[in-house]
Amino acid sequence: MPEIRVRPQYPKPYQVRWLVGQKSHAKSFLTKTLADGRRSELMAAARKGEQFDIETGLPKSELAALRPQVTWFEHAKDYAAMKWSEAASAKGRATRADALAAITAALVKDTKGAPAPATLRRALTGYAFNFSEHRTPPPAPLSATLTWLSAKSLAMGAMEDDSEKIRTALKALSTLLSGKRAAATTITNRRTVFNNALRYAVERKRLTVNPLSSVDWSPPATDDEIDFRYVPNPRQAEELITAVGTLGSRGEHLQAFFACIYYAATRPAEAMNLRESDCTLPETGWGVLLLSGSASRVGAAWTDDGKSYEERGLKRRARSSVRDVPIPPKLVEMLRAHIKRYGVAADGRLFRASQGGVVLSKEYSELWQAARKVALSEAQVMHHFAEAPYTGRKAGISFWIASGVDPVEVARRAGHSVAVLYKFYAKVLDGQRDQANARIKLAMRAAEEQAPGA
Repeated sequence: MPEIRVRPQYPKPYQVRWLVGQKSHAKSFLTKTLADGRRSELMAAARKGEQFDIETGLPKSELAALRPQVTWFEHAKDYAAMKWSEAASAKGRATRADALAAITAALVKDTKGAPAPATLRRALTGYAFNFSEHRTPPPAPLSATLTWLSAKSLAMGAMEDDSEKIRTALKALSTLLSGKRAAATTITNRRTVFNNALRYAVERKRLTVNPLSSVDWSPPATDDEIDFRYVPNPRQAEELITAVGTLGSRGEHLQAFFACIYYAATRPAEAMNLRESDCTLPETGWGVLLLSGSASRVGAAWTDDGKSYEERGLKRRARSSVRDVPIPPKLVEMLRAHIKRYGVAADGRLFRASQGGVVLSKEYSELWQAARKVALSEAQVMHHFAEAPYTGRKAGISFWIASGVDPVEVARRAGHSVAVLYKFYAKVLDGQRDQANARIKLAMRAAEEQAPGA
């Protein structure tokens, strides 16, 4: 409780003293009436349940009034700029810009004179939250869009005072431009960006607390376990890879690319980054691939060097990390034949676009769709069976597990942690547990039969 202390020897003899946490604060006044008034203000704020700032001793409402009124749009740009230089992943930059754009478009005072949603999104992702040295000035319509948003964006304090503003942002990050609900992983990723941006606001003293923590809202549950109804078995995986080779010169060139995804369980971006020096390909027997990175197409607007793709280290590993994956003779033969027929790019890359660059995901995805129509039934094609090239990796990992390979070794080859392996491949691993239990049961029975007196 605030108290008034009288100190006659001072020019302002009436001092109001109060504690916030363990820190003491004081303010002196010329008259007792003024001191009583200040004491009443502090007590009223405490009765309302306002939080007090430990450093200044001020109630939240007073602190907000003193704080410069930064808008959400200004703050979001500051946050994106800070993260741009701090975390140089091009894919991370693009993902963060998408999340901030969805949120920022919704956090406005009103929509009078608002540009079309697609125009607003393009201005935000392409310019407001993009800090590339290769970026050109925005065209007039997008520049006008950003000017409109600067005038309409909510002040940061509005989110702290009104939880409905937070709910508005959460609804926006859960919705696609088409109006459809976003995928669960997209919602979760966007919410993480929103939460981190709010934490940064607290750090910058633009908010006193992160208001997201007080809103009763949870991201949608995600079913991480793979649905094996859509994962090809070994015969189907081989038929799909064979079908790719029948699709003209591009199919022949990329057949071994898809074989790496299945037989070595590489991610497509890891296969794209594969170089001849990474391959041990003996004339007979098993070989080895050394996977040290990936090449992902993200667009030149998000990379530091202006390239349309980004070379990165292995997923969730240090930049210098290398993963060695033994490969069966069949894949060894395919890679030897590929190198003999096509050679390699100037940088040693095995698979490349027709003009020598990195293979576009659009290009190999279209080939995969064509192969599905060759190798699968109409019903399987219609019902999304083996719909994406990535299902080849799922099929390869599943086959390793079903073959009895130790889960620790499967996880190492796949570039997963054991925990992630169990999270995604629980059904296959459950089958292996049954086999293990049966072996243990037989061993226990044999031990009992050999026991003295049995």
